[in-house]
Amino acid sequence: MAKLYFHYSTMNAGKSTLLLQAAHNYAEMGMDTYLLTADFDTRAGEGKIGSRIGIGRPADVYSKGDDLFAMIETRMQAGDIACVMVDEAQWLSREQVWQLARAVDDLGVPVMCYGLRVDFRGELFPGSATLLALSDEMREVRTICHCGRKATMVIRKGADGKAQMDGDQVVVGGNETYMSLCRKHWREAVGDAG
Repeated sequence: MAKLYFHYSTMNAGKSTLLLQAAHNYAEMGMDTYLLTADFDTRAGEGKIGSRIGIGRPADVYSKGDDLFAMIETRMQAGDIACVMVDEAQWLSREQVWQLARAVDDLGVPVMCYGLRVDFRGELFPGSATLLALSDEMREVRTICHCGRKATMVIRKGADGKAQMDGDQVVVGGNETYMSLCRKHWREAVGDAG
């Protein structure tokens, strides 16, 4: 039975690595997967999902207004796919998450989404909020804060290295821009010690 999965965490937890490992496992069994990533995330190269540990794989890209159900349906007409995998799923719109759910229900294809749960302000991304509401199964991918506790929050660092609390929700970046922290150290970083 096909399901909608959401694998979530903070930065540097290895979500993209897990996606790429799962795609590799399918390929070893002779099964095709359909990988998707946002068109504006070009950190690994255009149309590519990459991991910080240096592995990557080509992927189709989608834009904000694209109908993911239609993209999956078109891809399935070209040949069987065992699973759809979406990297950086926090950037999906609410409508696009519903389109993925429809693909699971109506096309019978499993969809695995990998992404952040909250932004640098501690607020849910629209895609993540909808995935938390609609997913059949969810898995937290864990990473740690510098203190050794589980990291559940992320800060965006300004030019001065201090935590920012204002700005656009989506700014593509890596370790130079973001840091994963436990809630206690996130609160300290943003100036909320009490």
